[in-house]
Amino acid sequence: MNNKLRKVLKKLEENGFEAYIVGGFVRDYILGIESTDIDICTNALPKDIIKIFKVIVKPKYGSFSINDGKYLFDITTYRSESDYKNRRPQQVEYVDNLITDIKRRDFTINSLCMNSRGQIIDILNGKEDINNRIIKVIGDLNQKLTEDPLRILRAIRFSVTLDFSLDKEIIDFIKSNKHLINTLSYTKKEEELNKIFSSKRAEYGLKLLKELDLLEYLGINYSYVNAVPDILGVWAQIDFDEKYPFTKSSLDVIKKIRKIISTGKINKITLFKNDLYVLIVAGEILGYSRKEITRMYSNLPIKNIEDIKIKSTEILKLLNIKPSKKLGLIYEDLVIKILNLELKNNNTFLKKYILNKWK
Repeated sequence: MNNKLRKVLKKLEENGFEAYIVGGFVRDYILGIESTDIDICTNALPKDIIKIFKVIVKPKYGSFSINDGKYLFDITTYRSESDYKNRRPQQVEYVDNLITDIKRRDFTINSLCMNSRGQIIDILNGKEDINNRIIKVIGDLNQKLTEDPLRILRAIRFSVTLDFSLDKEIIDFIKSNKHLINTLSYTKKEEELNKIFSSKRAEYGLKLLKELDLLEYLGINYSYVNAVPDILGVWAQIDFDEKYPFTKSSLDVIKKIRKIISTGKINKITLFKNDLYVLIVAGEILGYSRKEITRMYSNLPIKNIEDIKIKSTEILKLLNIKPSKKLGLIYEDLVIKILNLELKNNNTFLKKYILNKWK
């Protein structure tokens, strides 16, 4: 076990408390996946955790977050939970029993614990399910997935990202209770979908969501999606509800990518009108390599209006005109001619061309 992790656990133990790393870190450790998010459960009460770690912020849902620069520790007191409303337990009771705390969690693969000696405690046969690569719910499946429907999307996400199968009971529940997805916020939907879409198995994830008939409830629709590495590139190929909380800049990128891929090709005008990031993402969707797009962009004789070797004031004076739409038309013409290498980007040549065509 890493000394930084052991140090946090030992600090609690030296003050007379139990402490274990629990959940995703232990699961990933068994799978050989590196993780920096560390969940720690303990029988130390919040007041004890505050005293031991000198935490000055109030706990969120009874959990304290400590960031040491590399690891993010979430330290939570053993608890039992009940009476869920809007995914949140209305009754939370601190307990002094590890097993009670473990049983409140979602899936057996997330039930494993690790002590300060690096030993793994497997109360609910989570290691066996990891070895069998299957997602199973802890305890009453109907209760667990109904009280917090986000667990439905988490189950699907783990299935996709870890290459695990969903237990048949989970699949049957999802098919019969798809409407529960409607109770989730679009922020939570987006968070889970982003993890699915950015996975190496994103194409399988997209297929699974469709097979489970969840698209309508997620507020998305698609036929075929080329699962490119960039997450906005994936979203650009999906019709999604306007309630998804994308930022203005993200929506702008999505719009630009959609416009490019709708043409099915990337030409010199497309290269000129867009920045390299958008071009690379759209290009990958259309089957161009990053290297190819970068080369095409680099070879452009001009990359923006400012690169044209004649100023607007010069054009106005040359033609003896006032600012108008005509100036925009002239620049559009110059861009096309220069990009197609039909006109040399030289001030003298440009003036001569403008006088001949636009006087």
